[in-house]
Amino acid sequence: MERLPTPPGERPDESDACPGSAYTATATVSEQGIVTGWSEGARRLLGYLPSEAVGQAAARLLADDVGEAARRDAAGRERWSGTVALLHRDGRRLERALLAHRRTPHGPAAEWLLVCAVAGRPGTPGSEALREWTFTQSPDILAVFDADLRLVRANSGMERALSLTEDQMRGLRLPEIAPYPVSEEAESKMRLALESGEPQQVEAYIRPTGVSAERGWSTSLAPLKDPDGRVRAVCLTAHSGSGGYLARQRMLLRSDAEARIGTTPDIQRTAQELADVAVPRLADFAAVDLLDTPQQVDQPPPVPPAGPLTLGRTAVRSVLEDSPQSLAAVDEKTTYPALSPVAECLARGRGALYGGSDPAIARWAAKDPQAAWIREVGTHSVMVVPMRARGTTLGVAFFSRHQRQEPFEPDDLLLAEELTAQAALSIHNARGHSRERTTTMTLQRSLLPHTLPDQAALEIASRYLPAGTQAGVGGDWFDVIPLSGARVALVVGDVVGHGIRASATMGRLRTAVRTLADVELPPDELLTHLDDLVIHLSADESGTQGAAETAGGIGTTCLYAVYDPVSRHCTLARAGHPPPAVVTPDGAVYFLDVPAGPPLGLGGLPFETMETELPEGSLLALYTDGLLEPRHHDIDEALDKMFQVLARPAPTLDTVCDRVLTALLTHRPDDDIALLIARTRALHADKVAAWDLACDPAIVAQARKNATDQLTAWGLDDAAFITELTVSELVTNAIRYGKPPIQLRLIHADTTLICEVYDSSNTAPHLRRARTYDEGGRGLLLVAQLAHRWGTRHAPIGKTIWAEQTLTAD
Repeated sequence: MERLPTPPGERPDESDACPGSAYTATATVSEQGIVTGWSEGARRLLGYLPSEAVGQAAARLLADDVGEAARRDAAGRERWSGTVALLHRDGRRLERALLAHRRTPHGPAAEWLLVCAVAGRPGTPGSEALREWTFTQSPDILAVFDADLRLVRANSGMERALSLTEDQMRGLRLPEIAPYPVSEEAESKMRLALESGEPQQVEAYIRPTGVSAERGWSTSLAPLKDPDGRVRAVCLTAHSGSGGYLARQRMLLRSDAEARIGTTPDIQRTAQELADVAVPRLADFAAVDLLDTPQQVDQPPPVPPAGPLTLGRTAVRSVLEDSPQSLAAVDEKTTYPALSPVAECLARGRGALYGGSDPAIARWAAKDPQAAWIREVGTHSVMVVPMRARGTTLGVAFFSRHQRQEPFEPDDLLLAEELTAQAALSIHNARGHSRERTTTMTLQRSLLPHTLPDQAALEIASRYLPAGTQAGVGGDWFDVIPLSGARVALVVGDVVGHGIRASATMGRLRTAVRTLADVELPPDELLTHLDDLVIHLSADESGTQGAAETAGGIGTTCLYAVYDPVSRHCTLARAGHPPPAVVTPDGAVYFLDVPAGPPLGLGGLPFETMETELPEGSLLALYTDGLLEPRHHDIDEALDKMFQVLARPAPTLDTVCDRVLTALLTHRPDDDIALLIARTRALHADKVAAWDLACDPAIVAQARKNATDQLTAWGLDDAAFITELTVSELVTNAIRYGKPPIQLRLIHADTTLICEVYDSSNTAPHLRRARTYDEGGRGLLLVAQLAHRWGTRHAPIGKTIWAEQTLTAD
């Protein structure tokens, strides 16, 4: 770059004489070494105008190869500093300290920012004076302690903080200046700094007597060394820790609230948890008031409110035990005037801070007798926060301070809003859970048996306990189904999952079991059909629910048992369900070894039937797995307790049920529990009569006579007419359409008379409508009209047509 004449109006020495204050010369250079920016300071330093420097090679500004070497040294680095020789416009050589930063201000292209500080005219105070001023006038607290840990210097910050002069503190140790336990810790750290020569940090906050922790000082200690490296003293540096301390305390309170608020679906407990978390760490008093009916916030309410607002006091907490703040007790109604801060807060839908002398607080305290406590306890700061969750206003949370001197700050309001939002969401979910639980319980109870049917085969008692956890009511069920021939089916099942879906699935399966039981399927075949049904339900529902839910009842367990009081045989099959327990009349308790089939819905796997004879008076206990899954003892202990209770004599089966639940449950169950206890009865030979019949129409009259004679022996002459007609029609149909052998059987079971006709044909009878002039076809229609119920029971070989009559009390 050629030397140019000095621009008009500029003295030749202006750029280097530094006649005025200090300034900074800056320039930018591209990666290719081209000047792209030129400041006024650069013009003053080297004399080039921006138009003369921009676009030129930066190397021409360097006086010799030393500058070029510096440029090469900076290559590949993000920052470089050093001394370079610059070339002035008039040809002079200028040695200057240079700082260079590599940056990318626009896009991917990088450039270098060159910075050079130029000193001004002499007159700045010397370094010693600056150091002294820095020490004495620093806003932080500075103090120097000698090797004996006694104060030798203190700045004005420490003097102001302790209200003591340097002379008053000189020669004293820190615990003597600020007699507080943490001062002892700080002094031990001073000694460690003297011995190790390493800086130390005091974790706690140093503060004099009477100063709260949030107004204390965060303190660090640095060893002071002489030129030989020997530690001569310790410098204490402290700055106000209020901001950091309060931020840390708020963070800890947030963390604590996450674990303490919303631990149960109980609304009142959640509200109390909010108040307990807030007092005393955030406020001196807290109250939670809820609306009886939550309000949707799609349409904002009028501002100001149209009238007084009535809320239910749900929780309260105060640092004072018997303060007038508790005037409105929990579960009582509280009415707020229309212009009170609480009513305005709910109307506006946002939290607010108030001072004790705020006109809104003063107006409220003056007009509302229930707010007189505000003045009585000396409340000076108030926060009111609406409780809102998912577009619904639930109530309001009220916080105040009267003991703590510091008023609430905006950060406190933000924290209160976070805590209140967490509690509001839990309360909202709890109300939804409560509604869902009520709906589910209503559905569950409507699907379970309201009363157990009267029958002669078994004496039965039952219990159903819904789960007491947040998961909600499950899908456990039981049923007692009277069958033909005085037999009874017992069913216990457990649908996977909880809530309305599990209850609805339970209802479907219970209906299916009753339908399959009515067609007299044996237990293994019934479970096979039920397994197919669950698979079909799963296929129908798999596209309408998430993968996390169990579709259609897959995994449901079920136990199906049929007891015949005539033979005293019990036939059972189970699908993944716990086996039943049996108690013999002599007190022996054992599990029936029913083959363990797979849970329903897996498909392709067989179910097996077990048949056993039960002595009259035996107890049969069917249950769901919730009974044996308590959290305070293991399964073996639970089984032992159940066996002990079942073996104890009891006056009634209801007593047995209550004893079992009392022994095994120490708290509300985590899962639903269904319990069915049955005591077997027997129909002895004097209650059953049977005759083998020849396959001859002439035998019908003899069959009628046998039946009437037996009714006379039982004292049931009043039932003779219907019984004769039933026997005549059923035996005639068996002879006409069936195959031998043929058998007639009568069963007298308490208030029921059962007539059965067996033949070896598998042809099922059916009702038909006879035409006016037909001579036949009316037999089964007459039986259906006269009998209480009738039907067909198939066996591996043959079938049984049966009809039941209900006997009168006489």
